[in-house]
Amino acid sequence: MEPQRRKIFMKNRLFLIAFILFGVSTFFSANTFAQDHTQWSLPEGAKARLGKGHITQIAYSPDGTRLAVASSIGIWVYDTATGEALDLITGHTGWVMSMSFSSDGTTLASGGEDGTVRLWDIETGRHLRTLEGHTRWVMSVSFSPDGITLTSGSPSEICLWDVETGRQLRTLEGRGGWVMSVSLSLDGSIVARGEVDANVRLWSVETGRHIHTLEGHTDWVMSMSFSPDGTTLASGSSDSTVLWDVATGRQLRTLEGDAGSIWYFSMSFSPDGTTLASGGEDGTIRLWDVATGHHLRTLERHTWDVNSVSFSPDGTTLASGSLDGTVRLWDVATGRHLRTLEGHTDWVQSVAFSPDGSMGASGIEDGTVRLWDIETGRLIRTLEGHIWPLYSMSFSPDSTILVGGSSDATVRLWNVATGRQLQVLEGHTWHVYSVSLSPDGTTLASGSGDETVRLWDVETGRHLRTLERHTWDVNSVSFSPDSTKLASGSSDFTVRLWDVATGRQLQRLEGHMGTVYTVSFSPDGITLASGSSDATARLWDVATGSPIRTFEGHTDHVESISFSPDGSTLASGSSDATIRLWDVATGRQVRTFEGHTDDVESVSFSPDGSTLASWSEDGTVLLWELTSPKPPQRPEDINGDGLVNIQDLVFVAAHLGQTAPNTADVNGDGVVNIQDLVQIAGALGKPQ
Repeated sequence: MEPQRRKIFMKNRLFLIAFILFGVSTFFSANTFAQDHTQWSLPEGAKARLGKGHITQIAYSPDGTRLAVASSIGIWVYDTATGEALDLITGHTGWVMSMSFSSDGTTLASGGEDGTVRLWDIETGRHLRTLEGHTRWVMSVSFSPDGITLTSGSPSEICLWDVETGRQLRTLEGRGGWVMSVSLSLDGSIVARGEVDANVRLWSVETGRHIHTLEGHTDWVMSMSFSPDGTTLASGSSDSTVLWDVATGRQLRTLEGDAGSIWYFSMSFSPDGTTLASGGEDGTIRLWDVATGHHLRTLERHTWDVNSVSFSPDGTTLASGSLDGTVRLWDVATGRHLRTLEGHTDWVQSVAFSPDGSMGASGIEDGTVRLWDIETGRLIRTLEGHIWPLYSMSFSPDSTILVGGSSDATVRLWNVATGRQLQVLEGHTWHVYSVSLSPDGTTLASGSGDETVRLWDVETGRHLRTLERHTWDVNSVSFSPDSTKLASGSSDFTVRLWDVATGRQLQRLEGHMGTVYTVSFSPDGITLASGSSDATARLWDVATGSPIRTFEGHTDHVESISFSPDGSTLASGSSDATIRLWDVATGRQVRTFEGHTDDVESVSFSPDGSTLASWSEDGTVLLWELTSPKPPQRPEDINGDGLVNIQDLVFVAAHLGQTAPNTADVNGDGVVNIQDLVQIAGALGKPQ
């Protein structure tokens, strides 16, 4: 090719590539939504997270533009103007228990259940440094005004750190036993410790010298806060909320109108020091006049413990975080509720996934059941009826009925589509820990702390029979696929097999060295799996009751097990916060999923076996991508990455004019040309 023609050819090819890149990028920007929070900071192997975890503490940034929410899975950062989630900061291996902004707002310190203190760049979320030295969870962190020193408190000690180097400067040991709350004065000179002996002790940060012991409470001191000028300390216990003179240690006043016998888990002074906010276990926030001790108003919207309150820097807004899973913003002057930040998890006692894989049900501490769309995380409806928490739930095989067993010793059935309560089954004399519906939909089994299993007719609610052989709590019940047999696992270390029609005990399976928390039949009904507090899962031959094999690898209780739809894989969820996959035929551990920060209470495969869902006490459900057979490669997927996308277009454009054999010759006509580009463009975004 002569030089001039080569130049024109190259110019046209570069133009074509630029055109393709522009067109494709425009297509994708117009058709792709911004990544939502279900995709943020996912552990390896996970494809989505439902729920934002339990709330432990909230704090405004110094400029008031951001609100940080410490949770069981990390730190969420919100835009205070819009309520939009901006970031999820992760790194702790357990719950984040406390946090504090530096005075210039550039750095965030967090204290974790894992005993570490971590420093973060708030703008980027980048981890700066880890401070190690605590022997237990870190319940309080606070910067000195100049940002040079950080103070952190745990139940057994208070540590002072050099922020720049991470060096530990000093440790203050407790005198009154475990510390229940810690607060640092805003000038960084005095630290207060609320201890289990009902006293508050004040220490000098600079010298480590004990200054005062404040005596007057009669119960644990669960929350404290210094006034902005450092002259007053507020402390809250179940007996009262008290204001103290820091200089003398003298009690100034007890707040009038204090509900008494209510635990106050959080308190905060307004920036001008005139108002005190306290959050209580009754779900209310109370505002007090500091000068007089008078009760100003009560803010009511939360439905459970308010464990954190924080004023905005200008004092006009109050933020509150609760175990009901919400963060709420309030107008301080009027008490008006301004906004709710949702998505965090209230205290869940049980969870179940529908057999069709479309719904999840969560049993809440307040006795309600919430139904969720698994795909979107959207709340479908709330089911009411129980007055006590549900320990267990189960869907009918057709996903139309939900059954719940409660600590009030009852079993209730709901219509999933309407939310209407169908039946209330009574007869157990203690908590109902497990419920299961037979695959044919006719029979319900319930296991209880009264050491019995009861069988019920689903349609009429009639009690059919009681199975009595266990000698301790029955924690799990499961029907065989043909509905003729029932397995039960108990705290008496045994698994028992029963004939459903007669109630006769068929087998007593022994081998576990601890409480049996979970039992499940294989899809063909030939094998039974069980999980125990002895940290093992076991397989049993249903016909003979003989042990087949033991799966060892977990370091704590195995609380949930589930067979894959084809029966080849067993999933186990444990108190060690991991999920493990096992090859049923060989007993070999296939994979370990790590990412939850608390006990894994439930695991369940999707009907097609492509996804595993796990629910944890950290308040989240993680959806894990499982290896599936690779589909045949499309000819348009030139680089073989499983997608027909811009990379394939660029590859062809770079080889325009070349002749076969050539992988860029998509249509196989012997030359790489515009027809190949058109074929790839037509396949963009289509499934393999």
